[in-house]
Amino acid sequence: MNGSIRLTLIILLLVVMLVFGLVVGRQVFSVGEQEPVPAPELTELNTYVYDIGRPLPEFELLNEQGDTVTRENLKGRWTFAFIGYTNCPDICPAAMANLRQTDNLLSEELPQPDYLLITADPDNDTPEQLRNYTDFFGENFHGLTGDIDTLREVAKSLNAVFVHRQVDGELLVDHSGHFALLNPDGDMIAVLQPPHDPEALAEAFERIYEWSKASHPRAG
Repeated sequence: MNGSIRLTLIILLLVVMLVFGLVVGRQVFSVGEQEPVPAPELTELNTYVYDIGRPLPEFELLNEQGDTVTRENLKGRWTFAFIGYTNCPDICPAAMANLRQTDNLLSEELPQPDYLLITADPDNDTPEQLRNYTDFFGENFHGLTGDIDTLREVAKSLNAVFVHRQVDGELLVDHSGHFALLNPDGDMIAVLQPPHDPEALAEAFERIYEWSKASHPRAG
């Protein structure tokens, strides 16, 4: 009799453990299957946010210090990137000024991003030229130059293009005017279209950061 009771108790205990394990396992599985938080809708800020970041191609370029930069070097921080050139007569100076104002508006509680000018005129934009240009705007401003075909591929991955043309013997470069926001994985997570307003740029960045932090903890 005692043996039967003991066996029954053991069976009941195993059943309880099995049910408990199934409940816990179902909860864990449900957490893993939760729908990701959708990207914020920021059309009122001229901004489109991707649900999943878009990776850049592998590349080797030179920064304003003459050091080699690859895709890996863009990881670990937020970056506003755009296509331009130092001799640009209108779009680029306005873009750089807007980014500098944006930088001044960002809360100290937010990660401080970098601002990256990717040249569309590598023949004239040497590392030294880029350094002289970007230093004027602040220590978080940087530049990239190098092989023009590589620059075109990087621009393409940022939804941007540039075209060279000669006007009265002078080189002019037509190029896209939007900013691309790169997340700490080095992927493009948003496109910010002109016209650019520093307050709107700062708000867009904060909202994208808060969304990324909630959805992807590494973004913090």
